[in-house]
Amino acid sequence: MPLTSTPLAPGETILTGEGGLSMEQEAMLDALHRHKIDLADRVLVVNPGGYLGESTRSEIDYARASGKPVSFTEPQ
Repeated sequence: MPLTSTPLAPGETILTGEGGLSMEQEAMLDALHRHKIDLADRVLVVNPGGYLGESTRSEIDYARASGKPVSFTEPQ
């Protein structure tokens, strides 16, 4: 049986107004991203120019703590 991949992209948001995301919206996105990590066999981090934001670093830590292999599109 051939191996297949199903990409699970991060949750997308449209920022309106000047306030950005509320704390509740940020918490919901964090939970969504952790759930997608739970579903994954491995995690590929798309990090243009090697940039990693605070929430991405947290998700990488979560993935590694869950035993998921983590790779990157750009060197860190």
